[in-house]
Amino acid sequence: MDQNKSVLITGGTGSFGQAFVRKVLKQYPGLKRLVIFSRDELKQFDMGMEFPNSKYPQIRYFLGNVRDRDRLRRAMEGIDIVIHAAALKQVPAAEYNPFECIQTNVIGAQNVIDACLDSGVKQVIALSTDKAAAPINLYGATKLCSDKLFVAANNMRGKRDILFSVVRYGNVMGSRGSVIPYFLKKKEEGKIPVTDERMTRFNITLDAGVDLVLKALDVMWGGEIFVPKIPSYRILDVAEAVAPGVPVEYIGIRPGEKLHEEMITQTDALNTIEFDDYYVITPSTRLWNPGKLAQTYGGKKCADGFYYNSGTNTHWLSVEDIRALMAQQHVRRKEDR
Repeated sequence: MDQNKSVLITGGTGSFGQAFVRKVLKQYPGLKRLVIFSRDELKQFDMGMEFPNSKYPQIRYFLGNVRDRDRLRRAMEGIDIVIHAAALKQVPAAEYNPFECIQTNVIGAQNVIDACLDSGVKQVIALSTDKAAAPINLYGATKLCSDKLFVAANNMRGKRDILFSVVRYGNVMGSRGSVIPYFLKKKEEGKIPVTDERMTRFNITLDAGVDLVLKALDVMWGGEIFVPKIPSYRILDVAEAVAPGVPVEYIGIRPGEKLHEEMITQTDALNTIEFDDYYVITPSTRLWNPGKLAQTYGGKKCADGFYYNSGTNTHWLSVEDIRALMAQQHVRRKEDR
């Protein structure tokens, strides 16, 4: 990413947004402008205490909601790069309040696209989730819709110099609402609630998620879905890593929950290219030559029948690995303060 750019991140006060801001300010101190767009004034206030304008004059805190297209247009004046991280993502809440989730995750996504097309933005990266692959819950379905919208936005850019791509990854370790903070809280209550002993999930750290977005900005052609190669964990191993010796209580699978997550389905794999550290699902509508993309960056087409599933992954985190990552993240958070 060029230093002399103006960047806006929707949902900028969330876990990813804060990690993105920390890394970008460190790696690109000459950044022209960094706009934090979110709807929570208290979180913006807290973030402003960590990243004050006196020390970081390029930062702007912009209150707004992705449901408000006019507010997005105003926020994007003079912006070169947009990272779309705003979403309603709690699965049970989405099942109970479906249209609220649709308004933010689908209609909000289209609002972001329209505002980018109207504002001279050059690059757009939307964050997705493993739950968007063969979705069985409303949250996953809305994110699949969002992915389709951002990929298809490349078809209607006309002569505009703008590219849209998507980054899809699994559970973010230690993010708000994720399993590790939840288990840490339940540990104090003397019992760890587990939905099903067979459950597995993909795992990525916040830093690795940010790195993938920055990588995508450097290599995107428009219309790709970038999927990182990341490890899986077993939910019982997480429970043991967080709360050794604490009894486990099985509570049953929640509405809309899978035993294993998937990031690339067998059907997706027909249009997927494998690289050293990540996969690229190429757009089903031909925007450019996938073979040329593979040749340019040293990739190869995925084999017939390939799929990328947390339960059949070849890379697993052990209990010791999970504890080491938790300790590493704790140290990094202390260093960032």
